[in-house]
Amino acid sequence: MKNVLIISIRLLASFFVLLALIISVFSVSPIYNFSAPAPFAGPDIYNPYAGLPEQPEWKRANFHTHTRVDNILNECPEYPEVVFDDYMKLGYDILAFSNHNQLTRHPYDSTLQINVYEHGYSLFKFHKLVFNPSRMMLFDHLLPMFASQKQWQYDYLSRNADFLVMNHPDRTLHTTPRSMRLLTGYRLMEADSGVSDELRHWDEALSAGHYSHCLINDDCHDSGNHSKIGRRCSWLATPSARYGDVKATLLAGAFYSMRVPDFGDGDWSAKYAANDSLPRVEAIGLQGDTVFLRLSRPASIEARGQGHELLATAEGCCFERPMAAGEPYMRLTARFDDGVVIYTNAFARYDGSVADSPYEETPHSVNWLLTVLFNAGLLVLAALLCLCFRRLWAPHKEPEA
Repeated sequence: MKNVLIISIRLLASFFVLLALIISVFSVSPIYNFSAPAPFAGPDIYNPYAGLPEQPEWKRANFHTHTRVDNILNECPEYPEVVFDDYMKLGYDILAFSNHNQLTRHPYDSTLQINVYEHGYSLFKFHKLVFNPSRMMLFDHLLPMFASQKQWQYDYLSRNADFLVMNHPDRTLHTTPRSMRLLTGYRLMEADSGVSDELRHWDEALSAGHYSHCLINDDCHDSGNHSKIGRRCSWLATPSARYGDVKATLLAGAFYSMRVPDFGDGDWSAKYAANDSLPRVEAIGLQGDTVFLRLSRPASIEARGQGHELLATAEGCCFERPMAAGEPYMRLTARFDDGVVIYTNAFARYDGSVADSPYEETPHSVNWLLTVLFNAGLLVLAALLCLCFRRLWAPHKEPEA
């Protein structure tokens, strides 16, 4: 009995030693000197909806969806063709499959293929959507505690892809206001993943001068589950569902996002009917320095800006408000009586003579001293953990008589 207890204690201790060793190995990172955050400024206002026709034709899209795959890591019971059909029944026009570290083929039409995967296995759920990667990165920091670790991932992934999406910051552990003020390199953000419709993480980043568009998605892991599918989507003013047009629309910001209730509460026919009659944005844009919005039916509309400040409210189908010279950005939220919520992309100040948009990758240089000390500390920790593991299983010598 004593030997069984000793072996059990050794096994338990070994598990934690090996876990700590793996985490230390997968924590290697440069340490950066970040630039000080600065609000948007400039004589011009970026209009993400510039060039929209008088009556835009919006296409409903979801870019974060999981399917069954033929390997050991399955996150969804349905294969791609089933998932695709389930979404089409709900009135979607564009669907991308974003399985973890794996590209998934379109089940029916290769011309509609969107190459995207979700990067990240970290215990904190620090995940990114990687669009059209030239190579896939399997490395991940298992406990990304520091902004520098997260920034290194954005830097590496963005160099090998068209663009990145910051996934569900409201569900990512250790997403601090400081990290939102520092991180850059992503072009879009899943600002609402079902936790809250306040979008505070997006406002923290926008207030620090880090411009991105709000692209919300289902992150669906079971398309046959009534409550998981058709809950969050984006409506794109794109001429087609082909990747080239979709990419241009996403980067320009000519889309709005929508949070949708679980209509029917288990009744699929009621869910289909409600999704066929969702409210729409009929017109949106900028006239001079005035932001305007027209909806297909009445809602409670609010405008928010720097520091999540409530700038204005309105009731009805229409909203108009000038952006004051000292206001860095403005974004709109429309809440409908049935629980539907619409989010617009942000109108932000910039200098149009030197840039096409307010987006920029904020400079950050490597702090070589801290980088050497940090990684040397990880090396010492790994060596101590290896020594500890060895001593746990070293033969026990009986004391001499």
